[in-house]
Amino acid sequence: MSKIVDEVLESNRAYQAEFGDKGSLPLPPGRHFAILTCMDARLDPAKYAGLAEGDAHVIRNAGGRASDDAIRSLVISYKLLGTREWFVIHHSDCGMELFTNEVISELLHDSLETATIDENGWHDHGHGPGSDEGKYINWLTISDQKASVVEDVKRIRSHPLVPKAIPVYGYVYDVHTGALIEVPEATEAGRAS
Repeated sequence: MSKIVDEVLESNRAYQAEFGDKGSLPLPPGRHFAILTCMDARLDPAKYAGLAEGDAHVIRNAGGRASDDAIRSLVISYKLLGTREWFVIHHSDCGMELFTNEVISELLHDSLETATIDENGWHDHGHGPGSDEGKYINWLTISDQKASVVEDVKRIRSHPLVPKAIPVYGYVYDVHTGALIEVPEATEAGRAS
């Protein structure tokens, strides 16, 4: 096994030893809300939103974007598990700001290996074959954090499976200070009716 696998399994054994009565937590989230946020490793929703196990649903993807699958998860969170409020939380200094659909499609066309970035842009050091499948995906890249939060809240709000009674709040998490900064236009667009 890899060193990472060993570390994860060792951490899990320590977690199990302190698990206590968490096995009896109910399936629905106790605080009845969900957060859609980025997968960035610098974000810890449990800490920045004061969560404990069982409190809320946290849906994470690249950029915290309201993709079809993220909306699917939010709808399940509400319809089957009773969440009543949703947060869309993007963050400063996001990797999704570092490329466009065209850039990632070209990199994937060249190879499927990991690319690197420097002051001159992205570079693919891998060897083909790559794939042209990347050009058929909207990668939901970001050019303006606040605008993307507004776009995602509006996308959620306008989805036919999202009830109008659920408020959707929009925030940007500052990775340098830990602050949640409201995007008022997003929260207004996500107002329950």
